[in-house]
Amino acid sequence: MSLVLDPAAQDLLFREARTANTFTDEPVTDEQVQAIYDLVKYGPTAFNQSPLRVTLVRSPEARERLVRHMAEGNRPKTATAPLVAILSADNEFHEELPQLFPHFPQAKDAFFSERTAREQAAALNASLQAAYFIVGVRAAGLAAGPMTGFDFAGVQKEFLDDDHTPLMVVNIGKPGEDAWFPRSPRLAFDDVITTV
Repeated sequence: MSLVLDPAAQDLLFREARTANTFTDEPVTDEQVQAIYDLVKYGPTAFNQSPLRVTLVRSPEARERLVRHMAEGNRPKTATAPLVAILSADNEFHEELPQLFPHFPQAKDAFFSERTAREQAAALNASLQAAYFIVGVRAAGLAAGPMTGFDFAGVQKEFLDDDHTPLMVVNIGKPGEDAWFPRSPRLAFDDVITTV
């Protein structure tokens, strides 16, 4: 094997991991979420920008408000998952750049003074961070059910503000009975990799 990571960890993070559709009722604690974030915050982004924002939906009232905005097929699993997170991009992330990119604090104004540039950078880099978040959930021994089947404008209005763009909703917990669909095919190395 050419990979340094232990094969059991590779399985946990990738080969055996799936998008979960059902969960047990075992709670997901704040300590688990803290551990996940404390790991995934080290994933690389451009200019070390950190535009990902996570809204944990814990109260029954908030859960009910969220479920109303989910696509029909995503409602039952979102209603019953132990924890649901709304992942969004903060389009005002540049305000933290002097702290996060101290060797070039001028990056805030040099590259991100225009809202359009910020929105594009936030969408890309928060999406990277969302992928790290999903892998972090798996590293915690939990399953993630990321979804983009929801009313984006409705979720933004209900839970966020104009400076935050929703990216996905993620159900989190221990996988339940019949949690997985059969593994779907993946593209082969030669279908994806080109050497020039």
